[in-house]
Amino acid sequence: MTIPGPDGRPRCTWCGGAPEFFPYHDAEWGFPVADDQRLFEKLCLESFQSGLSWRTILAKRDNFRAAFDGFDFRKVAAYGPEEVTRLLADAGIVRHRGKIEAVINNAARAVEMVESEGSLAAYFWRFEEAAPGTPLSASLTETSKRLSKDLKARGWKFVGPTTVFAFMQAMGLVNDHAGDCVIRAEVTRARAAFTPPL
Repeated sequence: MTIPGPDGRPRCTWCGGAPEFFPYHDAEWGFPVADDQRLFEKLCLESFQSGLSWRTILAKRDNFRAAFDGFDFRKVAAYGPEEVTRLLADAGIVRHRGKIEAVINNAARAVEMVESEGSLAAYFWRFEEAAPGTPLSASLTETSKRLSKDLKARGWKFVGPTTVFAFMQAMGLVNDHAGDCVIRAEVTRARAAFTPPL
């Protein structure tokens, strides 16, 4: 299912939720990402979205970046009680202690992952979904369940299958644009030209 975009061409239906969704959908959502910091940021933002709307998180994204040192996980991993107190007082982000502490925990796990796997990208792209013939309609996949389970086994928090699948959709690990969405073909080409990190 699609809706007309600002240019009249079809876009994924979820873009109708807010005007700011269109530029995010057209320029970011589903395009493959190999940058470790962006991958870490997105997984953190998806965990913050749990129970909330993506519109809320997208509107606060710059505030989150400022609050968490641009999601430089090496810096975030060193956060202590003082930073937690600072973040809980920051009205520009979602002030949820469990999620804030999960980001700090996950930053430390990300540092460990880089040491053991070479990079976050090398690890995450092992879970790339083959391009389906039709969109997955936001349904969980066995791959997203495996990735969630493996992250949890490594000590990551707030990385349930729903959060992980949303991360996979956004970072290009699966092309879940609607079949007649004008951006789907662009993402397909981008994924074909992308060389997953080793």
